[in-house]
Amino acid sequence: MSTVTARTPDIQTKLPAVGTTIFTVMSALATEKNAVNLGQGFPDFGCDPKLLQAVTDAMAAGHNQYPPMPGILSLREAVASKISTLYGYSYDAQTEITVTAGATQAIITAILAVVRPGDEVIVLEPCYDSYVPNIDLAGGTVVRVPLTPGTFRPDFGKIAAAITPRTRAIIVNTPHNPSATVWTEAEMRQLEELLAPTDVLVISDEVYEHMVYTGARHESASRFPGLAARSFIVSSFGKTYHVTGWKVGYVAAPAALTAEFRKVHQFNVFTVNTPMQHALASYMADPAPYLELPAFYQRKRDLFAAGLAKTRLKLLPSGGTYFQCVDISEVSDLGESDFCQWLTSEIGVAAIPLSAFYGDGFDQRVVRFCFAKKDETLQTAIDRLARL
Repeated sequence: MSTVTARTPDIQTKLPAVGTTIFTVMSALATEKNAVNLGQGFPDFGCDPKLLQAVTDAMAAGHNQYPPMPGILSLREAVASKISTLYGYSYDAQTEITVTAGATQAIITAILAVVRPGDEVIVLEPCYDSYVPNIDLAGGTVVRVPLTPGTFRPDFGKIAAAITPRTRAIIVNTPHNPSATVWTEAEMRQLEELLAPTDVLVISDEVYEHMVYTGARHESASRFPGLAARSFIVSSFGKTYHVTGWKVGYVAAPAALTAEFRKVHQFNVFTVNTPMQHALASYMADPAPYLELPAFYQRKRDLFAAGLAKTRLKLLPSGGTYFQCVDISEVSDLGESDFCQWLTSEIGVAAIPLSAFYGDGFDQRVVRFCFAKKDETLQTAIDRLARL
């Protein structure tokens, strides 16, 4: 019999500020209280059966082994064609498009590829919760710049003031999660001009690119040559085609940046699910599913907004994404986090506090709902929220 005492060595955490995400916490509470979960951002409806059949066909055709590290060429070609058609910028499918295991992997891979210890990376708060831990893991220094409270528009004076000789990159997200703000052409041009004399890279998170409403258009960084030349552009098939669990996305970047990206990509994920790639490549031959997405989600946004308008919640503009933010000031004196706990437990609808997207927990009495749900799910939530 062994006389060795089993002991797990102590380690110093690399992410001391990271705990369980607010999305996990609120989803668990929603399940416990049998609440309508409008917190975490995912659809509760299925994708097009044609896409599922395309996966089945791909598996039956034997596409079940490792694909090429950057992704199958037909899918990369379909992505390059889409970008060229929609945004007017031509990427080489061989050397400038990489298929990723979702947008989250794309973002951390881009950061690990270019950020070294001591490099500064600007994030615009409120920001998606993976950005800061990714920078920390790369040994970079996070530089937080607030978007304008209330409107969530970029403040270029503050962005300019944050740029130093050590600034390596800025992460831009439009359409914006969590605020649902969409950057304008003028704002993208202002960013282009601001960065022109610098070596600052851009990580452009565009996963909601096909969800822009009221006749506006998505201003991809690829529309602007000065930005495209310095950008990793990230998007998500999961968001676009209602298959978030597939975890498939892509990155478009100039060849020199892509070469560095792939050096990391080949070792942190190597490559991505083969039959899904083949299915997506064939499905993208018809652009209708993503071209029709704005009308599909705008109808849901309008249905949900009409219901919320009958409450004391104050709706903030929702120009893109599938999120609706509301001001809770006239409903409760509680802070955002406590309000979301109360709303889930007592009203039966889960939401996410915007304070969770700020490093300092800035509380402006705003919470976020997700309306990527079946109409009946939204109606149930509306009926419950009518008590407010």
